[in-house]
Amino acid sequence: MKVGRIAGYAVLTVYAVISVYPFLWMVSGAIKTREEVLAGGHLIPRLPTWDTLVTTWNQLHFVEYFRNSLVVTGLTVLGVLVVYSLASYAFAVLEFPGRRALFWFFVSLLFVPGITMLLPVVILEKNLGILGSHLGLVLPFVNGTAPLTVLLLTGAYRSIPKELREAARADGAREARIFWSVYLPLSRPAHITIAVLTAVPTWNEYVLTRVSINDPSLYTLPLGLETLISSQVPRYNEVMAASLIIVLPVIALFLFLQRYFVNGLLGAIKG
Repeated sequence: MKVGRIAGYAVLTVYAVISVYPFLWMVSGAIKTREEVLAGGHLIPRLPTWDTLVTTWNQLHFVEYFRNSLVVTGLTVLGVLVVYSLASYAFAVLEFPGRRALFWFFVSLLFVPGITMLLPVVILEKNLGILGSHLGLVLPFVNGTAPLTVLLLTGAYRSIPKELREAARADGAREARIFWSVYLPLSRPAHITIAVLTAVPTWNEYVLTRVSINDPSLYTLPLGLETLISSQVPRYNEVMAASLIIVLPVIALFLFLQRYFVNGLLGAIKG
């Protein structure tokens, strides 16, 4: 048993090193000169410099692109939490015809590749007149998170004792009051988990954004990175610096909320 545990730790350690190594190269390249990056061969910079990060910050128009990414990500997270928390409450607590079938229909959408919906979404948005706007990004992002969000939040709400709802109803509370005062506070870790799971892919989304947005003033950070790559002969140290700038907010968000994230997943699974 002890040998098996040691072997398991060894495998996980090797996997962790392989997974982290590209990220370390990105951090290393972000503080190297262009010549040192092209020379390659060593992870630790010989002459580390912050000039690459400063130059890249200015070229990337970070403040403008950051604001656009923040708007799209924030509205998406807000839409997901509002819409699907209500839907999940209905699936978990309320009784209505077809509840079970509708729930599993939502869950089954997890197995539909998102890329297959790209063309229909673009055509629909063009007909609605929202193609090329931030709203045209937010609505598909909200819709795309439906399966996983409904699955996790429904599980979290089901884990809350029914006696609490019955006691609230006995005191005269209506469903809206019960949802707001009982279920939302008790399932806060699950909502934070959903917020993180929604924010990270939305922040990093490229495909739909590239197809939809043509106005540089509406570019998000991934498109800003693309302009940095395609505007000149690629300077790989600046590309890695831009990638580091883009990914740091996501890492900070996860580290800040990781305790709630883990608890939210455990609560949803138990439910």
